[in-house]
Amino acid sequence: MGPVELPAWLQPRYRKNAYLFIYYLIQFSGHSWIFTNMTVRFFSFGKDSMVDTFYAIGLVMRLCQSVSLLELLHIYVGIESDHLLPRFLQLTERIIILFVVITSQEEVQEKYVVCVLFIFWNLLDMVRYTYSMLSVIGISYAVLTWLSQTLWMPIYPLCVLAEGMYFTYSHLYSERRDILRVFPIKKKKM
Repeated sequence: MGPVELPAWLQPRYRKNAYLFIYYLIQFSGHSWIFTNMTVRFFSFGKDSMVDTFYAIGLVMRLCQSVSLLELLHIYVGIESDHLLPRFLQLTERIIILFVVITSQEEVQEKYVVCVLFIFWNLLDMVRYTYSMLSVIGISYAVLTWLSQTLWMPIYPLCVLAEGMYFTYSHLYSERRDILRVFPIKKKKM
């Protein structure tokens, strides 16, 4: 009996594409679930939904951002052909903002800026992962390609603005908390 030939989808060049397709599909599913959940909650509850955005979708957002750290490994190993430094900076920024700043300060989790920031992040990631997922299997849509290449131009400055507002809020709340520790407010007895 001669050597057994593997099916086409198990050959090494297809394994990489299958893995990347599944990875992009999982990321797209997570980010689209977050975006859809936020949209439905907004249309159902109005502005009240923005206050508890972090409590409703924070866990899934942290999961998606944690899994996205695999992209650094993909680039380093050569599975994905992208630039390491920009992706490293983007992921580091998001991980610090999400895990260090937002998760650690409950007072600021209720601010509208968290909802706005999550909308921007998920909008960018939904387009990026859809484009990447279809590119891996050789499908190209002109509108999706255009969105993937140009959507970040208006959204990134808005993200920076939202992050700046968030850091301002978090700084003000931490200063207020420190002042209240030093000079506690005494309640008047009636």
